[in-house]
This record gives sequence, C-alpha cells and structure tokens, in this order.
Amino acid sequence: MTVDTDAARRRIIDLFMSQEKSLLERWARLSGMPGDELRDLHQALRAALGSEQRDLTDVRGLLAEVSRARARQGYTPSETARAVFSLKEAVYELIEADGQAEALRGFVWFSRLIDDLGLYTFETYTAAREKIILDQAEQLLELSTPVVKLWEGIVAVPLVGTLDSARTQVVMEKLLETLVDTGSEHAVIDITGVPAVDTQVAQHLLKTVVAARLMGAECVISGIRPQIAHTIVTLGIEFGDIVTKASLADALAYALRRSGVEIENTTGTRIAVRAERV
Repeated sequence: MTVDTDAARRRIIDLFMSQEKSLLERWARLSGMPGDELRDLHQALRAALGSEQRDLTDVRGLLAEVSRARARQGYTPSETARAVFSLKEAVYELIEADGQAEALRGFVWFSRLIDDLGLYTFETYTAAREKIILDQAEQLLELSTPVVKLWEGIVAVPLVGTLDSARTQVVMEKLLETLVDTGSEHAVIDITGVPAVDTQVAQHLLKTVVAARLMGAECVISGIRPQIAHTIVTLGIEFGDIVTKASLADALAYALRRSGVEIENTTGTRIAVRAERV
C-alpha cells in the first residue's frame, strides 16, 4: 500500500465517521430501509473500518439477517441489494462536499468494499429465498396427499395432480403411518384426479401397494377412467393381482365386503349396511 493510497483510505474513513447524521439521512432516502437497520449497519461498518484488521464479520452477519427478513417479506433481490449499493451514492455526496482529492481517490476502494457487501447480500437473499420456496413446496406436498378414514379398518388416499418420485415417497410414508395408527387392513388409492397414467406413474403406484402389503394391508386402486384404461393397455402395464375399480364408490364397496360388511340395496336409491355375523 502506497502512502497516497493509505491517505486516501483514511480520508474516506474520516468522512464516513464524522458525518454520521447526514450520511444516515441520505442513505435512508436512497435505500428505503428502516432507520434502525441502517443505524445498526452503520455502527458495524464504523467498527470494522476503525479497526486495523477491518474485519467485516459483524457487517456480513447483519446483512444476512436483513436479506433473510426481506426474502420472507417479499422484497425482490434487486431491492435488497440496492439498499446496500445506495450507500455509495450517499458517501459520494460527502466526497463532493469535501472537495479533497484524497477522498475522491479513496472512493474507489470504498466502492469496491460496498460492491462486495452488496453481492454478499444478493447471494444470501437468493439462498434464503430458495429455502423458503423449498419449505413451501414441502408443505404443499403434505397438504396435497391426505390420508382419510372412510370406515373402520378402511382408509383412502385421494390423489390429485402429477405423481412423481418425491410425491410417491410422501404418499407412501403417510399411508404407512396411517395404517399403523388406525390398524386398518384395507386402503383405497384413488387416482381420479391424476391427469394421466404412464409407466412411471404405474411404477410409483405399484411401489405404494407393495409397501402397504408389507404392513399387512390390502390395496385397491380406484378411478380407472376409460382413457386411463386404454393407456394402461396400450403401454402394456401390468398391475398383476392388484384390484382396480372404476370409481371410489366401487372401491369402498369392495373394501367393505372384504371387511365382512354386507351391503344391501333396499330401495334402489338407499343403501343399508350391516355387519355380517361370523
């Protein structure tokens, strides 16, 4: 470091330290950030610039908190990073008012420092936003795969939308947990809301059925519409000895009969259900 460079940096630091009030006011107008956050950042930056090591760890920690908070609040990454970059413009106004060449030369060094902090803020925001999106996706996945109890000993999994590997894993886990918790011996997997069934979807269904069988439960797949049946035949997909039904009502009736419940149609529109005596 040359003498001129050292003098230039000292001058820019002196301006940063001595003009706190006017600097914070101008920075607040340019950045749109709350005064408390700016004050904390300014104090951390003052401490870093005033030390011989110029350690920016505390500054980066505060910026990380700001980035995560703004990601949760819905700010864009550009708005978040611009809040940091605007400090350069606020400091440059102090340099113009000072009118000394050392301060102008020191601004190049200060600008690079703020650029690094701005990029760090952008990267932290992006990582925080990705985590939020992943958490929301997991929550939606949980909500989109409910396991409901239809009857004593009978549960159902109504599937809606595309069935991929990640969702199959969630379906399998929730179904097995419910089978254990309820002691159910019959499960209905309804695919009425699944738009299409290809080889991959069929494999996912078969894995779920096999997992349930290992837990001692019998599975029925319902919702086999004509177009899905045609696709299954065309692709040569084999469900083996797995029972399939056209509708959820048919699957429930089958499961009830397998559970020892007799279904009797008494009026044509009403169904009476009574337990068979063993």
